[in-house]
Amino acid sequence: MEVLQIDHTPVDIILVDETFRQPLGRPYLTVAIDVYSRCIAGFLLSFDPPSATSVGLCIAHAASAKYSYLRALGIDDHEWPVSGIPGGLYVDNAAEFHSEALTRGCEQHGIALNYRPVATPHYGGIVERLIGTLMQMIHEVAGTTFSNPVERGDYDSDGQACMTLAELEQWMALAIVGRYHDDLHGGLLEPPIARWRRGVSVIGAPRSITQSQAFLVDFLPVLRRRVTREGFRLDHISYFSNALHPWIAERDRLGLFMIRRDPRDLSRIFALDQAGQFYVEVPCARLDRLSITLFEHRQAVARLKAEGRSHVDEDSIFRAVGKQRELARAAAAARPGVNLPGSLETAVL
Repeated sequence: MEVLQIDHTPVDIILVDETFRQPLGRPYLTVAIDVYSRCIAGFLLSFDPPSATSVGLCIAHAASAKYSYLRALGIDDHEWPVSGIPGGLYVDNAAEFHSEALTRGCEQHGIALNYRPVATPHYGGIVERLIGTLMQMIHEVAGTTFSNPVERGDYDSDGQACMTLAELEQWMALAIVGRYHDDLHGGLLEPPIARWRRGVSVIGAPRSITQSQAFLVDFLPVLRRRVTREGFRLDHISYFSNALHPWIAERDRLGLFMIRRDPRDLSRIFALDQAGQFYVEVPCARLDRLSITLFEHRQAVARLKAEGRSHVDEDSIFRAVGKQRELARAAAAARPGVNLPGSLETAVL
């Protein structure tokens, strides 16, 4: 974990939706590789294009212990011991790697942030070779697009598509811990997991994170807002906590607050105090609100505007999301053998 290389790629596969199993398109993969051992430290699959959010979530996954993660995916017979706070990151010059969320998070945790020299792609060769290896594995899965139209030939990627995003994540995790980590690496002349364990036996385990949630918050996207008499307001949603009373009392003398939020769960935000010393967790002002994702939020707003709403408010957004979920449940119930995605039950993607 002294040096991680991180990069993104569109995945060579067409995925389907959870309810109707209709083609949705290609997801994106963000992946982090430990340069020393060539072990995969963490990854993220998402339909959203690469962003500061995907980078932050990938880093948090890389740093976190993965026992519970594998158990949640139903992978009980494999281990993924790769975790710890990275010593440094090696990335390209894309905008998401220059974000305030990433630079501040790295500064806070003593992680060196190194950029490839411009026009020197070979400097990121390790992670790019890894991506090539993972895509070769993907080419074995139904719905693959292969690497190019010539290789795909007459294969009907849309017609053969059958995996959802959640199923691909499970497949990817199993491919990592059950195949890639245990295969002989041509450059190392030993399996990546064997090199990892040998490195740990010599120099000790990397420094671990003590609070996974706090570490994640430090890499979440940054917004700035002023505190008002009602608390904070972000994208039509009000957030309030009694812990804000001292700030509210001084609001006329306070500037903008730095806010972080997890796009997978808009039920709360994290506000940094003006001295930059601690975050205050602030829930929705209405505690009975659904826990929704930023993707659901944007879908609801777009739908309301498409209906001709000149004014979009918090109540209408949550009603729209609730209606969308009910439609999905009804559609799933009408199709035998279709299971509801976990996000509709837990409200967190």
